[in-house]
Amino acid sequence: MEGVNEIRAQKAELRARLLRARRALSAQEREAAAAALARTVRGVPECTDSKVVAAYVSMGSEPGTGPLIDVLRERGARVLLPVLLPDNDLDWAAYDGPDALVRTERGLLEPAGPRLGPDAVTGAQAVLLPGLAVDARGVRLGRGGGSYDRALSRIGRAGARPALVVVLYAHEVLDVVPAEPHDGPVDAALTPSGVRRFRG
Repeated sequence: MEGVNEIRAQKAELRARLLRARRALSAQEREAAAAALARTVRGVPECTDSKVVAAYVSMGSEPGTGPLIDVLRERGARVLLPVLLPDNDLDWAAYDGPDALVRTERGLLEPAGPRLGPDAVTGAQAVLLPGLAVDARGVRLGRGGGSYDRALSRIGRAGARPALVVVLYAHEVLDVVPAEPHDGPVDAALTPSGVRRFRG
């Protein structure tokens, strides 16, 4: 148990450091990163060739996903966006453009359309994941809320094998991220400066 607690403490310390670095970015730097991500995703066939892509709407200092999800939609993908449930699990709904997003009581932007159920994510060929870092093994460091761990577990139980792509700033691709046994690897990291693939 001590080993698990130590890993969790290391994760918490790394999260705090990475979040401080994100908050230090200017609005102009975040805007430029979002535009660069939209350009970069055009060269990522795992995303652009997929008929269904599960993505998310970035918030605050996260790498901006608005332009890139518009690129995917313009290229013909059906983009699914998460709807946060009261227990922090994720439901999904189709993205019908920025005007069809509504702000929730928790401050999140979510699609206003019909809910498709938590299992909808298992039909995606690519899943864009939020995160704070990834390492050379593809181990992703999330925010710690567990919402995406549940979604990834659901995907695994369904036997689905979408491309798992974490969206990060370039400096968040690290040598090593502390990992617990349930922290499975992602396939790639999408950053403003390019894509880094880890397996496959």
